Amino acid sequence: MTYSLNGQQIFVLKDIDITFKKGETVAVVGPSGAGKSTLLHILGLLEAPSGGTVYYHEESCKSFGDKRLARLRLGNFGFVFQFHHLLSEFTALENVMMPGLIKGLSRGKCIQNARSILSQVGLTDRAEHKPGELSGGEQQRVALARALVNSPEIILADEPTGNLDRESAALMADLLWDACRSVEATLIIVTHNNSLAASADRTIRLIDGRIIE
Repeated sequence: MTYSLNGQQIFVLKDIDITFKKGETVAVVGPSGAGKSTLLHILGLLEAPSGGTVYYHEESCKSFGDKRLARLRLGNFGFVFQFHHLLSEFTALENVMMPGLIKGLSRGKCIQNARSILSQVGLTDRAEHKPGELSGGEQQRVALARALVNSPEIILADEPTGNLDRESAALMADLLWDACRSVEATLIIVTHNNSLAASADRTIRLIDGRIIE
């Protein structure tokens, strides 16, 4: 993966060749600037690689049009980022409902699904609260619920515990693992949290854009 900056080619990812299995948990670790977030964005079909190909179920994503990519991201991928990116004017329940509504599900079904997921992450009694009325850990759990509500095959998490205190981070980690196991989703997580990485089935270490282990 390369970017052009002031007429120069900046190489971010180099010689990446990796396969992910259904239901496995994979931690991506390495120093800042190693290309971890760029890799996650490419795997989540948020960004097209400047070279090479991403395969989804052995089909090259190069052939996917914008509409198909959007449908895949909405229905088959769940995203959790370091910053929760919740919509401040909506309640926790409404934030979690949003992917289902965009997907075209009925409002009643979206409410049912959102309440079920919020219950799984321990936020039943906070469903009607807006993000500003929730703690940082609660906001991140709402973001996790939003990522899970469409029952994705793949969950991509970028430093999901990075802004949390130790107790909230531990709870978030447990919820991530439990959620992935319950739906047999593949979890790919970028993290600097060593204990979180140690819980994964596999660890990928990036240095200067290359996988070294």
